[in-house]
Amino acid sequence: MNEDTFKGKWKQLKGKVKAEWGKLTDDDLTRVEGNTESLVGVLQERYGMARDEAKKQVDAFKHRI
Repeated sequence: MNEDTFKGKWKQLKGKVKAEWGKLTDDDLTRVEGNTESLVGVLQERYGMARDEAKKQVDAFKHRI
């Protein structure tokens, strides 16, 4: 799924994102607003993972949905 589609479908995808990464809050999801780079940053904050790992997980998620 490309960036534009991801942003466009963000409201529908929020539940799937929260199911994938349960530590994310509703405020986190509102802050992200479908922006992949923002999601990567929030994952780094909540899970303490490296940027490369967070990016890899987001990319894998985008390919699965």
